[in-house]
Amino acid sequence: MTAEPAVAITGLGLVSAAGVGVEANWARVLSGCPTAAEVLALKDACVPFGCAVPDFDATSLLGRRRAGRLDRYTQLMLVAAAEAIEESGVEDSPPVLDRTAVVIGTAAGGTTTAETQIRRLADAGPSAVSPVTLPMALPNMAAAEVAIGHGFRGPVLATCTACASGATAVGIGLQLLRSGAADKAVVGGTEAVLTPYFAASFARTRALSRRSTDPGSASRPFDACRDGFVMGEGAGALVLETLPRARERGARIRALLCGYGASADAHHITAPEPEGRGAELAVRAALADAGWSPGQVRHINAHGTSTPRGDAVEARLIERVFGPYVPVTSTKGVTGHPLGAGGAIEAVFTAISVSTALVPPTANFERPDPGVGLDIVAGEPRRGHVDRALSFSFGFGGANSVLAIARA
Repeated sequence: MTAEPAVAITGLGLVSAAGVGVEANWARVLSGCPTAAEVLALKDACVPFGCAVPDFDATSLLGRRRAGRLDRYTQLMLVAAAEAIEESGVEDSPPVLDRTAVVIGTAAGGTTTAETQIRRLADAGPSAVSPVTLPMALPNMAAAEVAIGHGFRGPVLATCTACASGATAVGIGLQLLRSGAADKAVVGGTEAVLTPYFAASFARTRALSRRSTDPGSASRPFDACRDGFVMGEGAGALVLETLPRARERGARIRALLCGYGASADAHHITAPEPEGRGAELAVRAALADAGWSPGQVRHINAHGTSTPRGDAVEARLIERVFGPYVPVTSTKGVTGHPLGAGGAIEAVFTAISVSTALVPPTANFERPDPGVGLDIVAGEPRRGHVDRALSFSFGFGGANSVLAIARA
């Protein structure tokens, strides 16, 4: 296979139910300790639990005035992006700022703001609606606020491919750098949907776990007793640079983004294609883009949401393409499913896996499903030769995005 040029990952940032900051997140996923618990905002919902970011004080992190004009999904993104940008050491000279892109994915945008303002409209009429509703709620505002806050004047884009949105944003960033449209890109995904509307909507599709008496055991990817996913929230950010530029300035290169594949199931608005053939197209496209064969992949960070049907389809796809021996994990056992942020958060985890040769365990994987013939990493982290890995993200509407990430 002929590979397209890889790009350097020089900065990482994370905010999730596993903590604020990369270090806290990585420690929690390595521990395999779930984060699902009752959520106050969902106390009257039929599924009253989720995976919320702990101890997130937007006022202290962003300032009272700024935080008050931002939806939570943007607040989370700004904190994750700031961590990634600081680690990367992105220069602030005008030529660099002019050539730095921002691409942020989200499935829902500012849903907390939208729900609040719709209630105000219904209760008190149009004059009660905040004049900053749209700047807070629109799905491109997280990307816009990152660009405004740091002075980045390259292309600013928002991707929306449901639960693949964050991974799609990373892939688009890769393509912008390869095309010459930018020299650097801040990419990622963000989501804050622990709200009554989203809880009710997902519950009505029967996609959520109903383990209300034991939320910590609810997110159990690939386990025989899984009964649905657990909603989460969070943001993941990566700084991408062309490899020559990163080397020229002596940047610390965390990992290499080597390939991206995208496809559509063209099958159903919520259900995956039963054999995963649409997702397989994205997997094979990512492999071809990176110039890898299936046998060179040493680890897969699976989409693994903990739904009975979705995990089974994904397992069949992995076994068909890679065989039963590649180590597979789903960090959603710890973080829950952060929807549009998931692909970016998991890209960060995958980058750390290849750089440390360490694969996190799949939380709550206790009883193997006879229909899942995979090597699921469980119980404790696994150390090994993990120089090439894939991160899978699949979304409603049949959107599929796959990232190929390698050790630097």
